[in-house]
Amino acid sequence: MNAIIGVAIVFVCVFGGFMIERGNLSLLIQPVEFLIIGGAAIGALIISSPVKLIKALGKSLKNVISPKHFDSKKYIEVLTLLYEIFNKMRKEGIIAVEAHVEEPMKSDIFKRYPEILKNKRTLDFICDSIKTLLSIEITPYEFDNLLEVDIAANTEEQSHPYHRLAKTADALPGLGIVAAVLGVVLTMGKINEPPEVLGHSIGAALVGTFLGVLLCYGFVGPLATLLEHHIKEEEAYYHVIRIALVSFVARSVPQIAVEFARRAIPESERPSFSELEKIIKGKK
Repeated sequence: MNAIIGVAIVFVCVFGGFMIERGNLSLLIQPVEFLIIGGAAIGALIISSPVKLIKALGKSLKNVISPKHFDSKKYIEVLTLLYEIFNKMRKEGIIAVEAHVEEPMKSDIFKRYPEILKNKRTLDFICDSIKTLLSIEITPYEFDNLLEVDIAANTEEQSHPYHRLAKTADALPGLGIVAAVLGVVLTMGKINEPPEVLGHSIGAALVGTFLGVLLCYGFVGPLATLLEHHIKEEEAYYHVIRIALVSFVARSVPQIAVEFARRAIPESERPSFSELEKIIKGKK
């Protein structure tokens, strides 16, 4: 929703300001300039991106309309789930959670957290990490490195669409100049025309530069920045899970492991100690 509001504000302020100064809006409506700049940008994006990445970019842009919100509720949910798993492992032994992580869809514990069951990456991250503990003996240091490698690999993959969009944004002013130069070439072919004809032709050429800069700094660039923000939010979420898991493996009791993780949550979304403690007490 914020993205839509931002786009509306850019349109209103840029084109509204132009009209307030008695500018003729029809002069900015140059479909051919849009075709040259937009077509060249899309073509360049296709040249530089494999099919898999283009699909990922489409998915990322779709998520801009309905993004994942890593809010306090989401953090409380995952920490409560981890507390239940840790508590069971501590009381009954690590083998007690084997069936739960092997088939989480059938697990009584995981069924209490439907949002996590819907998120395949979160589910795999938690279950695969615990399966590692079930299969081999591993030091907390090695386990921490393993989880960091997992998070880094996934974050890098998630970042590819953002990088492509950012590069496309950087190219737009240059493509605007290409459109402007083509307009000047056409104008030179009309050198014998009256001044009003030449003026209209030069104005149309300059619209190309205007559109390239506006699309870069008013739309595509901010959109790329928004994608980067979503990636960083998701990365922070998985680091919170990592800290809880590593703390438990390092012999912290479930309450302390979850508290370590709570302290890693960004302050704007961090639940209070009392809020989380109250929920955890209900799970004992």
